[in-house]
Amino acid sequence: MSEIRIVFAGSEGRMGRALLPGLHAAEGVAVVGEADVGDDLAQMIADTRAEVVVDFTTPAAAMPNARTVLAAGAHGVIGTTGFSAADLDALEAEAEAAGCGLLIAPNFSLGMILLQRFSEEAARHFPRVEIIETHHEGKLDAPSGTALRTAERLAAAGAESGPASNDIARGEDVSGVRVHSRRLPGIQAQQDVLFASESETLTLSHHALSRSCYLAGVLAAVRGIRGRRGLLRGLEPILFGDDETR
Repeated sequence: MSEIRIVFAGSEGRMGRALLPGLHAAEGVAVVGEADVGDDLAQMIADTRAEVVVDFTTPAAAMPNARTVLAAGAHGVIGTTGFSAADLDALEAEAEAAGCGLLIAPNFSLGMILLQRFSEEAARHFPRVEIIETHHEGKLDAPSGTALRTAERLAAAGAESGPASNDIARGEDVSGVRVHSRRLPGIQAQQDVLFASESETLTLSHHALSRSCYLAGVLAAVRGIRGRRGLLRGLEPILFGDDETR
């Protein structure tokens, strides 16, 4: 089987610098282009005949980049967060019309994806829950896209954080689940999901020690997105063979 031709958008960013060495070394894929601010992404896709574009850019760039990818007839794997529900609905329609696959995931860590699935199971037995997420000081969004997605999945599983409160010290209310954000130096990414009943507690915790932990998930997405059509909202359909996040 021929190598999958990849263009990486956001090559000079934190994620680009962390992931590109691993992508260059991976079997079955070939990085044929590296794009950053000021580069013509559409022209690069055309010149390199790229099949998949991996995007780790900024919230402002991700939406137009996704549309550029689809217009070029390529598939997309997007790790940039900040899409609105309306954005995702629009891209779903555009991906279907283009006959291409577009995967947008807030997190590519296999451990984090497993934590979310385990949390859904725990929520059936511990309906009271809160989330604490901690990231480096340079992270632009708070709460993180990963924490928001975790909260939404917990709420769908029937969990909540108890009585309503307008006190900002109680964190942001996401579908009834409280999310607390911290931004500190020296930390890559950490998320804790705290469950409690009257008689016991359960904490599920994930720590990303370096950005290289996202490489396995990105490679799985690159290898799995070909042959797909439409929008995949998360990595789960690729990893587990289901469409729960579509």
